[in-house]
Amino acid sequence: MSKKLLLATNNQGKVLEFQSLLQGIPFDLVTPAQQGIKLAVEETGSTFEENARIKALAFAKESRLMTLADDSGLEVDALNGEPGIRSSRYAGEGASDADRVEFLLSKLKDVLPEKRTAHFRCVIAIAFPNGKIKICSGKCDGLIISEPRGEEGFGYDPIFYFPELEKTMAELPMETKNRISHRGRAAQEAVKLLKRIK
Repeated sequence: MSKKLLLATNNQGKVLEFQSLLQGIPFDLVTPAQQGIKLAVEETGSTFEENARIKALAFAKESRLMTLADDSGLEVDALNGEPGIRSSRYAGEGASDADRVEFLLSKLKDVLPEKRTAHFRCVIAIAFPNGKIKICSGKCDGLIISEPRGEEGFGYDPIFYFPELEKTMAELPMETKNRISHRGRAAQEAVKLLKRIK
């Protein structure tokens, strides 16, 4: 019987991305909804790593399964690293991806294009039911453009631009995104780790 790895999210976009990113691991990926787990975890950390740890440990304890949680977000240099850990809540509770993009662009309207440098960061925490935890992280650099472009991805992907590729994150095919994105880089570390676990 194959072992289960719980993804500590019910965000469908993230679940699909992880199913693609974690191919080849010796575990079946399951979601809290599939396991009948209803758990709302307060993300009280002040860093991506703290939030990933909090989520992974809470779900591992509740499910008694090895659990993978990530916390990720966008850091814009001209905004002193905002939205950072508040990336999903930046435009207020209940805001859509489009609302968040619009809100961020409104804050950058007076910033010159070349000064709109930004970074996507991702920290993955893998928690074991015994309380042990492993951390993997990834980062990618780009610029924030003034108009959303592309249909792929979610969140801030349509305005995160890679000058060397002349494309936004939302214009990249999944294969390219998985190789160069912050979550892709963190997941590559996680795959190596998970393949070593017996």
